[in-house]
Amino acid sequence: MASHRKSRPTGTRVAGIRTPALATAALTSVALLSQTANATPSDDRPTLEEVEKKVDDLYRQAGSATEKYNAAKEKTTKQRKKVDTLLDDVAQRTQKLNDAREELGSFASAQYRTGASVPETATLLLADSPQDYFDQNQLMNRLTGRQKTAVDDYVTQQSETMKKRREATESLETLTDSQKDLKTAKSTVQKKLATARELLSQLTAEEKARLAAIEKKKQQEAARKAAELAKQQAAQEEAERERREEAARQQESGSGSSGTSDGTGSSDSSGSSTPGTSTGTKADKAIAFARAQIGKPYVWGATGPDSYDCSGLTQAAWKAAGVTLPRVTYDQVNAGTTVSVSQAQPGDLVFFYDDISHVGLYIGDGMMIHAPKPGAYVREESIFYDGESSIYSVVRPA
Repeated sequence: MASHRKSRPTGTRVAGIRTPALATAALTSVALLSQTANATPSDDRPTLEEVEKKVDDLYRQAGSATEKYNAAKEKTTKQRKKVDTLLDDVAQRTQKLNDAREELGSFASAQYRTGASVPETATLLLADSPQDYFDQNQLMNRLTGRQKTAVDDYVTQQSETMKKRREATESLETLTDSQKDLKTAKSTVQKKLATARELLSQLTAEEKARLAAIEKKKQQEAARKAAELAKQQAAQEEAERERREEAARQQESGSGSSGTSDGTGSSDSSGSSTPGTSTGTKADKAIAFARAQIGKPYVWGATGPDSYDCSGLTQAAWKAAGVTLPRVTYDQVNAGTTVSVSQAQPGDLVFFYDDISHVGLYIGDGMMIHAPKPGAYVREESIFYDGESSIYSVVRPA
C-alpha cells in the first residue's frame, strides 16, 4: 500500500530557514540593517567647502539687496519731499480758492440786498463747474469788470488746486510703492544674513578653525596678487618716467626749443595723478577720510559717521574731498571714467561682481579701503580679496 505522506523538500537547512532563497534574503536584510545602524548623521551634512561657498554667496546676495535697499530708501526720501511740497502747495492754493469764494460771496450778498441778479449769482457760487455756467452770455454781460476778474480768479484757482491735488495723490501712490520696495529689500537683507549666521553657528570648533585656515590662505593669495599689481604699476611708472626724461633730452638737444620742453613734459604726464594736481589732491583727501574710518563696523544702509556700508563709505570719502557721488553702487559706477585695473590710481573706485554689489576705494599697490560685509569692520585689503574674476571695473570719479 502506497504511502500518502508528502516527501520532505530537499535542501540545506540554515538557522531554521528551509530554502536557500529565503536564507539569502534574510542575510541581505541583516547586512542592510547593519549598514544603516552604522551610518552617521554627519553623512548628510554639507562639506566645509560647501558651507563656505554658501555663506559667501549669502553675504554677496545680502550686499546686492543692501544696494537695492539704499536705492529704495533714497527714492522714498526724495518722493516724501516731493509729496510734502505738493501738499504745502495744495494748502496754499486751497486758501486762495477760499479767498476767491469769499469775494464771490460778498458780490452775491450785495446783489441779494439790492435785489439784482440774485438767482444767477447764487447759483454760480454753488455750482460744481462755474466755467460751464458762465458760458451763458446773458450772465457774463451783467457782470461788472471787478466781478468778472473775481470769477476768473476763482475758476483759475479751482482748476489749479484740483491739478495739484491729483499730483499729490499720484505722488503719494508712488511713495507707497517706494516704501513697499524698501520694506521688501530690508526683509531680503535680514533673511540672507540670518541664514548665513545660522550656517556658521552649526559649525564645530574644528570646522571653524579649518574655515579660518581656508580664509587665511585666500588672503595670502590676494596679497600675492596685490604685490604683483604693485610691481607692474611701479614698472609702468618707471618706464613712463624714463620716456619723459628721454623726450626732455631730445628737446634740449634740438635747436632752440627749450621753451617748449616743459609744456611737452607736463602734457605727457597727464595720465598719472601727482600730489600737485587737482585730481591727486582730492584723491588724497578721500583716502585720508577713508583711512580715518578703519575699524568702524559695517552696517547695511549706513552712511556714517559711526558705521558704513560699502557705497556709503566711498560716497562719504569723496564728499570729504568736495566731490558728490551718487548713493548706490549701480550709480557710482557711472560717476567717472572707467580705466583698466593695471591703470588704477589712488582714489579710484573698484567695483565687484556682475551685479555691481560692492565697491572699495583704491589706495595704491593693489590695495583698497572698504567696508566688507556684516560682522566685519572697515579695513585695508587687497582688491583681489575674492579673486581677480570678482573685479567688475575700476572708475576714476570725475
